[in-house]
Amino acid sequence: MKLNVDREADALYLRLDDSEIVETEEVSPGVMLDYNDANEVIGVEMLRLSQRSANLELSKLQFEST
Repeated sequence: MKLNVDREADALYLRLDDSEIVETEEVSPGVMLDYNDANEVIGVEMLRLSQRSANLELSKLQFEST
């Protein structure tokens, strides 16, 4: 699993595995899901990240696992 934050593009991309992307669907304005050939979600992209939260501080990005 990989998480990429591109400050210049104001975007976040979460990649769940390395399988080939065969389709991308915009499920909400600026939110895309990438699918593999088994129709599984393998990536999530969020554009205009800074506009989605008034208090967004990327330097405080936290990873949690339960």
